[in-house]
Amino acid sequence: MPRSHRRFVLAATLLAAAFAPCLARAQDTASEEAKRRATNLAAYPEAARALFGQKTTPAHMPPESIGSYARGCLAGGAALPVDGDAWQVMRLNRNRNWGHPELIAFLERLARNVPKINGWPGLLVGDMSQARGGPMLTGHASHQIGLDADVWLTPMPRDRIGRDERENMPAVNMARSDWRDVDPKNWTPAHTRLIRAVAAEPRVERIFVNPALKVALCRESGSERDWLKKVRPIWGHNYHFHIRLSCPVGMASCAGQEPPNFGDGCGEELSGWIQRQHEAIFNPPKPKPGPKPKPKPPMSLEALPPECRQVLNAR
Repeated sequence: MPRSHRRFVLAATLLAAAFAPCLARAQDTASEEAKRRATNLAAYPEAARALFGQKTTPAHMPPESIGSYARGCLAGGAALPVDGDAWQVMRLNRNRNWGHPELIAFLERLARNVPKINGWPGLLVGDMSQARGGPMLTGHASHQIGLDADVWLTPMPRDRIGRDERENMPAVNMARSDWRDVDPKNWTPAHTRLIRAVAAEPRVERIFVNPALKVALCRESGSERDWLKKVRPIWGHNYHFHIRLSCPVGMASCAGQEPPNFGDGCGEELSGWIQRQHEAIFNPPKPKPGPKPKPKPPMSLEALPPECRQVLNAR
């Protein structure tokens, strides 16, 4: 088998393994979520995800994002109120509406501006971080330092959503059935206006969307395309978009990302994402015969910055 084909098969295999859980998580009911949390907790009770996943209150310390987005923790976290004048928090049982105070302030200001941005009444906010950040028992490699937030691509209803509905209400898939573009029945110009406005915010480091959504954003961007460089394609993210803020100014404990330097991302790179996604969904590689390899153990506490142990043990 040519080396280039082997690389493609490997990429498709990894994508198929990663993509299905992304789809499942978006539609999990509260009971399904609870079962997966219990299973993961029992499998590796000393893993960082188990230790941080069981902390339901913040560390009473000065606010600090410690480490990197996918390997860190959060001190002095604040909670986004579950009901605001222009937002409602979803999946309340997860207790993931925590973040650095700068993220809380950003989301509240953004939500209040949404009616002017695209006419929606407000935002439905999904997963942010845990009370002390860190790895999670279910989902998300990142969201660990209180600077990431998922915002649903479903407009907030004008009426309040009840708690049971917030746990089980299905999100709307914005991707077309072939996963090569958006579904015109669900995607509207309001989605583009919202994501464009968020990308224009100086504090926003990245926005992650499904490759199919990036196709629409590239097509609908108009002549001003500079904002597109912050919008990156990634698996899943067909029900929501992921906002990532840059590290707070002067916070040496926070490891940010390099500024985007890859252009608008609308060319050959995006075509590759679309093709790999299509192959993984519609033509996944057949499993190899023989026993399945053992899964890689989850991240240990020792893999996080040393300060995270203090955060974990704080009152």
